[in-house]
Amino acid sequence: MRAFKSSVLILLLISVVAAHAEEPLPVEAFASLPVVSNVRLSPDGEHVVFLVKVDAGDLQGAAVRFMNLDTNELDLLTYADSKDFVINWIRWANNRQVLISARFPAKRWGTPTTETRLLVANIDDGELRSALPASFLRRLDWVPQIQDEIVDILPSDPDHILLEGRFDSQYHSGIVKTSLVDNRVSKVERGRDNVIDWVTDRQNRPRIAVLRDDATYFIRHQAVDSKKGEILWEFEAFAEDQVWPMGFALDADVLYVRAYHEGLLAVFKVRLSDPNLERELVFSDPFYDVDGSLIYSAKTGDVIGIRHSTGGGYTFWDPEAQKLQEAINTALPDTYNRLYSLSDNERRYIVLATSDTDAGTYYVGDRDEKRLLQLSPRYPDLPNELMAEKRPISYEARDGLMIEGYLTLPRGDVNGPVPAIVFPHGGPIVYEGSGFDYWTQYFASRGYAVLQMNFRGSAGYGYDFMASGLKGWGLEMQNDVEDGTRWLIEEGIADPDRICAVGASYGGYAALMEAARNPDLYRCAVSFAGVTDVAYLVKSHRRYSNYEVVREQIGTDFSELRDRSPLHNAESIDIPVLLAHGTEDRSVRLRHSEKMAKELEKEGKDVTYLEFEDGDHYLSSQEHRIAFFKAMDAFLQEHL
Repeated sequence: MRAFKSSVLILLLISVVAAHAEEPLPVEAFASLPVVSNVRLSPDGEHVVFLVKVDAGDLQGAAVRFMNLDTNELDLLTYADSKDFVINWIRWANNRQVLISARFPAKRWGTPTTETRLLVANIDDGELRSALPASFLRRLDWVPQIQDEIVDILPSDPDHILLEGRFDSQYHSGIVKTSLVDNRVSKVERGRDNVIDWVTDRQNRPRIAVLRDDATYFIRHQAVDSKKGEILWEFEAFAEDQVWPMGFALDADVLYVRAYHEGLLAVFKVRLSDPNLERELVFSDPFYDVDGSLIYSAKTGDVIGIRHSTGGGYTFWDPEAQKLQEAINTALPDTYNRLYSLSDNERRYIVLATSDTDAGTYYVGDRDEKRLLQLSPRYPDLPNELMAEKRPISYEARDGLMIEGYLTLPRGDVNGPVPAIVFPHGGPIVYEGSGFDYWTQYFASRGYAVLQMNFRGSAGYGYDFMASGLKGWGLEMQNDVEDGTRWLIEEGIADPDRICAVGASYGGYAALMEAARNPDLYRCAVSFAGVTDVAYLVKSHRRYSNYEVVREQIGTDFSELRDRSPLHNAESIDIPVLLAHGTEDRSVRLRHSEKMAKELEKEGKDVTYLEFEDGDHYLSSQEHRIAFFKAMDAFLQEHL
């Protein structure tokens, strides 16, 4: 491998205009998509592939580019207009081919769906084609909605990958082996009733099938030397006895699983030949859930750590990986440094360095050269010195439960109460952690204090805390948001006459419910893609396979859910409201904001309603994101 050039590697020519301290950064600085994202290192460590934001007049979207690390030569693989389809992720299939996942909205028999497709791009000749050829799809009675679920990348067979999907019917998930060099596709596992996921062992054999029947899950194992399967575990959705397979060890008899340990999620090993399936604790945290995915070494093929999904970050239990992480942290002492991608020989690597005030910079490292060189910042228009500190806080809810969260104050000396944003997260079974947040930094740049809380029902705090939010929309979960607002006032942080509730998705629901339940506590409310009719949210899942799971999570008493919906409490809202929604939202349908706006108008309320044509649930379009943030900026300035 040739040594890469010692000059700093900048993927794009980026001009950063120094901001005047007395002037806030423009809205576009916060609302723009990242300039560079999804940086991935090729298995041989010679190339990186990454997404680059495209913002040139009528061209708006993302381009997939790659660079030779030894020559710094850049090239283009493909471009995606975010209005037509959005690139989900990219990864290397082998040293010469890149896999690209794309999603787009569609309808099947009148039911809104999100479709995904998998493309294969060749860096040598630029050829781009579907991973599942048309000749194969034409033979099917049912064209799969989801076509990008990789079961196994097959490192020992670089010309093929294993894909799972509903190739036999819309109810049966199977596995196919598809060629990356020609149009051949062969079935590995036929579609089976109720199967929703597959897990292969490190020898690339399908061994575990995850099944769901209504709201009951089954974990089925097929031994290497037997064609008969056995059910290892059976449990209900959201039950405390759940056991989720994570992946196999190099030893084909050892399966890593995630299950509850003393009320908190932890990682265990199970020897499948053991008739009692005794669990050996591998990793746990005394205060928080351990969640995420396993990290494997390409050199040894075995598990070396876990990539956390709640709170972010990695935990390595392999000494060599720990040594590398410590060296990176020594070189970059002021940031949290995520080891993002490793070459197969583990000598070259990609690091994403971030912090609460650092929007993130990608670096490429070489252990032989002992060099760590900058690739590119993610948000070059957000200088660290102009970002606000985000600090952990906790407050006591009215029933004595401690609620943790984060408080971000405007930069500089904050004397006395300031205008504030109460910003509950979406989900709701997710975790609000530390780290950079462009929404929060935007609010702080405008002089607002920002409170984010992990209300009950959030992930990360164990079974009891999560379960306390089941079927609890508008109840104690909502009380936790209100109690956080009152804590801001009691602590002298928030000006009680200048507080706005803001949220997206479930957070939008919570913001609107605050406006309905406590109009005297807030000056205004903002909801992007928020749920406004909880009963309709449940009913609208009737034609989807997870309907029973949704019922278990949210509830089935439609009369009660109606009463706990902002739409049916519009008459109580006496503060200005800003609503915004994408027309192609597949997570929370447009109808929620559309009907809410009409109901508020009918009640004579102050409402501003924005619809983003072809917009999705995630503000994936930069045009939509900037338009929404500009509207929110004007709205907050007027009312706070």
